[in-house]
Amino acid sequence: MTPDDRKVAIAAYKKRKSVAGIYALRCTPTGQCWVGRAPDLATIQNRLTFTLKRGGSPSRSLQSAWTEHGDSAFSFEVLEELEEEESAYVRDRVIKDRHAHWRAQLGAETI
Repeated sequence: MTPDDRKVAIAAYKKRKSVAGIYALRCTPTGQCWVGRAPDLATIQNRLTFTLKRGGSPSRSLQSAWTEHGDSAFSFEVLEELEEEESAYVRDRVIKDRHAHWRAQLGAETI
């Protein structure tokens, strides 16, 4: 990759729109469910998998289930995509409210 190609790729990455939302991670053998929120749903699954494979998840129950059952026992699901907001404050408030709603709805733990 030439330096000019690299600059173009970086500029395109910075211009892309990220979609915030709520997601769930489910463990099939145990039926457990964890719900999280992310400012960019396109990248969260990869980040979660990487963190769990390295044993560094802040959620002890999730890390324990992952260690016991492995990655093939888990499914990732986008529960809700949020509309883009003008204000970061409004977006953060909405995503927190929707996260609490889905946690209560599914009886899930927080990631």
